[in-house]
Amino acid sequence: MPVAVVVSFVVVFVLVLLAVSVGMKFFDARRKQQMSGMLKTAAGEGETVTTTLLRDEEIEKTGLMAALASFQFTRHAQTQMREAGIAWSSNRLLAAMGLMAIPGLGLGSMFPILMNGPITAFAAGGVLAAVPYLYVRKKRSARLQKFEEQFPEALDFLARSMRAGHAFSISLEMLGEELADPLGQEFRALFNEQNLGAPLDIALRNFAERVPLLDARFFTSSVLLQKQTGGNLAEILSRLAYVIRERFRLKGQVRAASAHGRMTASILTLLPIGTMLALLVVAPGYLQGMAADPDGKMMIAGAILAQIVGNFFIKKIINIKV
Repeated sequence: MPVAVVVSFVVVFVLVLLAVSVGMKFFDARRKQQMSGMLKTAAGEGETVTTTLLRDEEIEKTGLMAALASFQFTRHAQTQMREAGIAWSSNRLLAAMGLMAIPGLGLGSMFPILMNGPITAFAAGGVLAAVPYLYVRKKRSARLQKFEEQFPEALDFLARSMRAGHAFSISLEMLGEELADPLGQEFRALFNEQNLGAPLDIALRNFAERVPLLDARFFTSSVLLQKQTGGNLAEILSRLAYVIRERFRLKGQVRAASAHGRMTASILTLLPIGTMLALLVVAPGYLQGMAADPDGKMMIAGAILAQIVGNFFIKKIINIKV
């Protein structure tokens, strides 16, 4: 094995260990800070912070700002895992990513299909290291979709309970007991925060942060606005549930209309991989010569990059937000 490959492997392994140790220390400090914040919130001593319940459109439109914000990976990963409902810590995710990167570095060193061994090792290590993070993202998407399906039912339950004469806090308690997880879990947390003495506006803002959906922000804004101006909250929640159902129905229609584009994206992504596997079975020596040639390695690297870029743009085109 070349000395450069061994040195690269050792350097990457040391960097991974350092990243894991730094992440563990940062997570311990953040956990202490969160515990202190929870105690202050329960005691009514939280800091007065100006919070907007709507997303910052400028940050959403600017890809550079989103990329810069994602560099705080430990905090970002902790938020993603909390929204996914996974009881992991950020240091555990970093450790899993580091462990997955090690076999990728080894496989890339043994099979340098790209320009050279170190580049292949880094590429394979990066791909395998991203697997735990992609798993968290998939779990988060599934949980948020479940939130969207349960939210109209939850609002109808609150409206019926308030029409029956129950107070809003009692309705929240009943909803948390009756509604299935994951949304029932978040409403139980909302009621527990308020029951421990936290002001309603702070508890609702924490709920909107834990459930990063536009529907949750509409619900929080409606309750806070009704608290300040008055009005029939049961009627407001019923109309909000109707609007959410109509938006969810429209989203289903858009998803059905874009099904052809999603199928095309999947076929165009999987077809080159299937062709490569078929050639390895039918003609084993056909691709090995291309992988051994310097120009062939450049072509393979360009093809992989083109596949990733093409899949990204297709996803952007067919991802219609409602």
